[in-house]
Amino acid sequence: MAPLLQTLLGHPVTDQVFGFLDHDHQVQRVAGGNESEVYCTDDHQFVIKIKGELAGSTDTALAHAQTMRQAATEFAACLGETYSIPTYFVIARDNAGESQVVIIQPYVHHARPLAEADYAQLSGEGRAEIARQLSDIIKRAVGCYRDRGRMPDLYGRKSRTPEERKRLNAPSMIFWRIWSFLVQRTLLRSQNLMMGEIYPHPIVLVDYDPVRQSNLYQWLYYLIRWMLFWRDRLLIQTLAQDKDS
Repeated sequence: MAPLLQTLLGHPVTDQVFGFLDHDHQVQRVAGGNESEVYCTDDHQFVIKIKGELAGSTDTALAHAQTMRQAATEFAACLGETYSIPTYFVIARDNAGESQVVIIQPYVHHARPLAEADYAQLSGEGRAEIARQLSDIIKRAVGCYRDRGRMPDLYGRKSRTPEERKRLNAPSMIFWRIWSFLVQRTLLRSQNLMMGEIYPHPIVLVDYDPVRQSNLYQWLYYLIRWMLFWRDRLLIQTLAQDKDS
């Protein structure tokens, strides 16, 4: 899927894989994550996510789609309608003839990732409301982990280009990834949680991907995430206490 993998942020992309949503098969790359390339339609009504590494036969794509849909359904149910958005899955063929799992979500208007939030510019009431929502989201995520043995990724990671994403995922970057996982990525700097620009700054999760590694890896991953929630609770409490500043 070369056109997708070589496109820079903000540049148009044309591929038949987008044809079912966009009549000219052209979309715009708006973001990149740990695994996904993220695009939006010309009318800014939908966000489209594609994980190029999962491309293959129709049967393979269908199996991936079913796994991701089950996780998305579970995670959305755990967070509730207040903090989640609909996620749909379609199998479509790209220009290279491979079947892709295409993830579709409504475009969240007038919102930005928490990673881009300038908390100092928000009102005290706004910071307190964000703190309240994040505390509730943590509570729901922990409940999901307790009941189902897994929980959504509330943090996320950003890549400016597909090439940067590949570089950051390389084995040579393992120590950087550990440092980022344990220290740099706090909930207040989440890439996966979007915050509305207008008070009361509603927060929604936009990533519902499951962890696909081994059972041992998942156990360790979720355990560490659960422990890091205690750190984030302290940061959130500090944010709430600044409401009168």
